[in-house]
Amino acid sequence: MVKETTYYDILGVKPTCTSDELKKAYRKLALKYHPDKNPNEGEKFKQISQAYEVLSNPDKRRIYDQGGEQSLKEGGVGASGFSSPMDLFDMFFGGGFSGGRRGRGRERKGKDVIHQLSVTLEELYRGAVRKLALQKNVICDKCEGRGGKKGAVQTCPTCRGTGFQIQMQQLAPGMIHQVQGACSECRGQGEIIDPKDRCKVCQGRKTVRDRKILEVHVDKGMTDGQKIVFSGEGDQEPDLEPGDLVLVLDEKEHEIFKRSGNDLIIRLNIELVEALCGFQKVIRTLDERDIVITVLPGEVTKHGEIKCVMNEGMPMYKNPFEKGQLIIQFLVNFPERIPPVVIPALENCLPPRPRIEIPELAEECQLMDLDPEQDARRRGAHHGNAYEEDDDHPGMNRVQCATS
Repeated sequence: MVKETTYYDILGVKPTCTSDELKKAYRKLALKYHPDKNPNEGEKFKQISQAYEVLSNPDKRRIYDQGGEQSLKEGGVGASGFSSPMDLFDMFFGGGFSGGRRGRGRERKGKDVIHQLSVTLEELYRGAVRKLALQKNVICDKCEGRGGKKGAVQTCPTCRGTGFQIQMQQLAPGMIHQVQGACSECRGQGEIIDPKDRCKVCQGRKTVRDRKILEVHVDKGMTDGQKIVFSGEGDQEPDLEPGDLVLVLDEKEHEIFKRSGNDLIIRLNIELVEALCGFQKVIRTLDERDIVITVLPGEVTKHGEIKCVMNEGMPMYKNPFEKGQLIIQFLVNFPERIPPVVIPALENCLPPRPRIEIPELAEECQLMDLDPEQDARRRGAHHGNAYEEDDDHPGMNRVQCATS
């Protein structure tokens, strides 16, 4: 009959638990409450480590079962005989945590999984909730990540557990080259499992593929390239804390608006009469509101002129009630031709044109339309023909160096 069950209760196991059940419970709780992951749970982590340190030792466990924690102290066996909870954790897991806090042993956290999430400018403006179907590796429940029966995993005899082999290659007589590669027997794992002892579910791989649906919250004002991190949602591996799932936002190009930081930029085409006589324009925002901008009669809008509307740009991240500017560039559509009969009336409405004195001997030239791309191609073809003509007349005189 166990006199005291406090340590068993801390680990969430029964007094009749086996050493494997004890180890599994400690592994799960120690990773969950490690100070690197939960800085405010230092005391809880200490209790877990203390309970496991006692119950994992057969002699201490027997004394504890007979008389509780007081018997451990009276018998000269301290309940906190280990130097620190961190030392016990490092000893159990092989050293290090979340990238090697102490720098000993191999890394205790798996690799992060990175995905791109394509989002529209409207979603970044209004915020959105997206569903993401995720395929990832999870620890096989059938074998609990062992890959087979208990004791089935053996050190690879070929590489002696190192995971790699050294092969000798002869480059030339008397010249030998050493090449290090993954072990062909265990494929770099350092351990093997007899086929007959392999888990029927995972086939000895220790993990299986699982599908999970994640709910992704895209907050207002997030930016292209910003990361959304789901801790511990990466691929699982035995004896490793799962890595993170990292989603990188990929902003789609918008057909009307262009984003610049917290500002939105739009190009607005207006007619010449609007540029000269004023106008009103309606702009549909990214949250489907209609805003009206007005240029009063008498105000002239120049081609390429830029103005802005305050607080109608992108919401600021974590402060969505504050917005950037809506920057508007006006592009004036000039008519192709104007009927000659309206020219006198038009001139009367516009500022007078400057008077030009034409010299008596001035020559009159004709203006032609010019297509810059076509002109560039014409010039290139002309230069090419010049070289070809030179090559086609090998008998032409060329300047040669004089020799004595």
